[in-house]
Amino acid sequence: MPEKTPRNEVAVSLVPAAVEPSQVSGDGRTRARTWVPWLILCCYLLGAIAVTWRLWADPASRAQVGDREDVDQFAFFVRYAATAIAHGHLPALVTTALNAPRGVNMMWNTSFLLPAIVLSPLTLLAGPQVTLTVVLTLGFAGSAASLFWVLRQWGAGLWPAALGGALYGFSPAIADSAIGHYNFAFAVIPPLMIDAVLRLVTGRGRPVRVGLWLGLLVAAQLFIAEEVAADTAVAAVVLVAAFAVTHRHLVRDRVKDVAHGLAASAVLVLATCGYALWVQFFGRLAQRGSPWIANDFTSHLSTFVTPPATMLIHTAASPAGRATSGPNYLPEYLAYLGWPLLVVLVAAAIRYWRDPRVRLMAITWVVLELLSLGGQNRKFLGVVYPGGLLPWHWLQALPMVGAILPDRFAIPADGAAAAVLAFALDLACSAAPDGASRVRRNWPFAVAVLALLPLIPLPLRVGPTPPVPAGWQAAFARLHLAANAPVLVVPVPYSHLTQPMRWQADTGEPGSLIGGWFVGPTQSGQAVTEFFGPPRVRNAFLYLDKLWSGSSDAQPPPTVNVRADLAYLRPAAVVAITGPGSALERYLAAFFGPPTFSVGRVLAWRLG
Repeated sequence: MPEKTPRNEVAVSLVPAAVEPSQVSGDGRTRARTWVPWLILCCYLLGAIAVTWRLWADPASRAQVGDREDVDQFAFFVRYAATAIAHGHLPALVTTALNAPRGVNMMWNTSFLLPAIVLSPLTLLAGPQVTLTVVLTLGFAGSAASLFWVLRQWGAGLWPAALGGALYGFSPAIADSAIGHYNFAFAVIPPLMIDAVLRLVTGRGRPVRVGLWLGLLVAAQLFIAEEVAADTAVAAVVLVAAFAVTHRHLVRDRVKDVAHGLAASAVLVLATCGYALWVQFFGRLAQRGSPWIANDFTSHLSTFVTPPATMLIHTAASPAGRATSGPNYLPEYLAYLGWPLLVVLVAAAIRYWRDPRVRLMAITWVVLELLSLGGQNRKFLGVVYPGGLLPWHWLQALPMVGAILPDRFAIPADGAAAAVLAFALDLACSAAPDGASRVRRNWPFAVAVLALLPLIPLPLRVGPTPPVPAGWQAAFARLHLAANAPVLVVPVPYSHLTQPMRWQADTGEPGSLIGGWFVGPTQSGQAVTEFFGPPRVRNAFLYLDKLWSGSSDAQPPPTVNVRADLAYLRPAAVVAITGPGSALERYLAAFFGPPTFSVGRVLAWRLG
């Protein structure tokens, strides 16, 4: 063996020459017809439309049901970015468009900045819900196409790669995320990031060029979903560690080039994201910790084999999203793969363990699935196993890493599982001897298809978005407020009452909302949801909302506290969705006097 391994020898060790991306394994042909990949991409797009067709029936005013608060929040963020672009500037990273006068740090929220900016013309033309429907559709099809391309680059045959792409792009992890978590459902970039990392460590391409490409992908993902970027980074670490252990004789020769590539990547990320990250961690309204209870966001062993109600094949006992948190909350029910696919994956990993691609992806898949279980004690077959046996138990206390919600590792885990399936299927099909019958050649493919049938998703359940109240836009036209004038809207937007954020998203009015559904810091800096400044402000908001809903058991907060809260909030106007003479109108009139005007269902007070 030469003293120094040639640069391309590492790549060859991972992708045998017999299955280079330009070739099709096992059928004797050296190239697939050029139209077949386009046919596969069209099938992905048709599949995405099939899952989202109920939205496309009326894309401007239909949204997914089951996570309406998050859907309204994303609509608000999409409108916020489009409004900034319409005024000729990028969206501010700290803004009082929500939670005035304190504001919101957008980098700590699911602000979805990159897609919102890119699609801002569509938002301004057709509305935010149309933009979000386009994002969902492209998320399904684009995620599948992304992994399909990556699998082809690493030697998978055309149809095995197509099946692997479909498994990832339409996996339960992405299908359930699509109920309201657009940033997770749009999982196009993670496969490309993993591809770039593998190219760097295996010597495919010039290190600096590959590093710059990786940095560009990381920067883009940070402005789509930071948590997915972190999940993918963990997956890359696992993959590289497995590669280093299994290819120790090749790693030494790659250290220098990998360092150069990572340095180029880091420089590009800092150049494009450095300011945004500084604002997030050191700017105004920076926070610490997580507002979520991590134990509510972990996979359970039963989750891997119990289908959610979003799958075509499910049972009466399937989780249907009745819970708002915990293991039955569908947008977080991400680990399902089903017994048939699990059996196929394990059998494939054992049978083709000697193939480095299958081995590396199988190790990555298993580790990511273990990470998704979290770090608490687990019970299996009547025996309680300590959380210390799980890898996340030892990682959750690390700075930054501990803020990751473990169940979301299922998204990159499904990508790794899809790669195992594709590479193993390619090897199984190519193992058929020359002259073998069609049945002999294609039975592995048939087994793989049957294993994937339980993962076919149902079309998304949808319902109408909250309609804009009659008189809403006319009221703001008559108020003549400055663009950044804070407005107190009743009902007050917070948590499970996000209609005003939806109305603002659909109309662009008002420019600054008091309250909202967001993540922000308490006075001590701890991350919480829907924080409004002084703690008593929330009590006043709750009382206003009870009056708005007609609750008879509402107890008014002390008047002195309400006046102090109003002095803190300093609203330029109050807009109430109520009728003249209502209990809500009488209560507000005690503080602001008679309404300035009424129009439709809107009572309005101009205060300055």
